[in-house]
This record gives sequence, structure tokens and C-alpha cells, in this order.
Amino acid sequence: MNAQSRREAIKMHLEQSQMPVSATALASQLSVSRQVIVGDIALLRASGAPIEATPRGYVLSRPAGVYGQVVCCHSAQDMERELNLLVDLGCVVEDVSVEHPVYGQLTGRLQLACRADVAAFIERVADSAALPLSALTEGIHTHGLRCPDGQTLEQAREMLRSMHILQE
Repeated sequence: MNAQSRREAIKMHLEQSQMPVSATALASQLSVSRQVIVGDIALLRASGAPIEATPRGYVLSRPAGVYGQVVCCHSAQDMERELNLLVDLGCVVEDVSVEHPVYGQLTGRLQLACRADVAAFIERVADSAALPLSALTEGIHTHGLRCPDGQTLEQAREMLRSMHILQE
């Protein structure tokens, strides 16, 4: 398989996948090294392909639905409950960001779409002994959400409000 055919195969894999695909998985499927995939992804991006990197792999950017942000404040112990509430409503938690006093806005890509995604994220946080970004700002953080429609976004805000998590 030549380089151009391989890049087309990468795009096809990403288009067909509903979940992020790791460079390692793509490398295995296409019988090349992980580094070759990373280089191919860079070239695909440079040619305009809307490929995003998440902590779990690559995804094609598919902006459908309504985008909104919610500002929340809670302890690390409430993180899983907050994220499950959002994905249970059908929202994708695209990212989390905080305002750092020195570095400005810090953003982490999440791409959490279901409870399994949330569980894997929570497990990664626990296994790494890493603190969530919100630990830098006493629990205050912003989530970018992609919701099916405006009504779902408002329902998410109302449910976070009822949990005393939403900051207004």
C-alpha cells in the first residue's frame, strides 16, 4: 500500500468509527509503525482533514447539534456524577477548561459521549494519580458540550443547577 492509499484508509477508518481510534490501532490495521500513522495524520491535517487528537485516539470533527458551554464548580469526587449526567442526556462533553492565573486558559480535550467513556476517563485519572484541571481553580471549570438540540442543552443546565454544580 502506498502512502496516499494508506492516508485514504486512515480517513475511512476514522469516518466509520464512532469512537476515537488510537495511532497504535491504526498502525496494527495498516501494518505500519505508530510513527508512520502520526506522520500521516499530520499530513492529513495539513491538507485540511478535520482530525482531532483526544486522550483516547483520533476522531474526525463532526460538529452536529448545538454547542454550548457550562461553568461548573464541584469537588473531584463529583466529577463522575457530573459527566454521567451530561452524557446520559445525549451530550458529548468535548472539553474542559480552566482559567489559570499565569498561563491563561488551559483546555483538555475529552470527547466523552457515553458512560463507558466517562468510566474510562475516571479510571485513567485514578490510575495516573493526576489531578483534574479543576483542582487548579478550586473546582471551577468550563465544559464545552455538543448537545442534540438547544432544549437538551437547557435541560443539562437545569439539572446541573439542581445539583448545585452550575455557576451562573
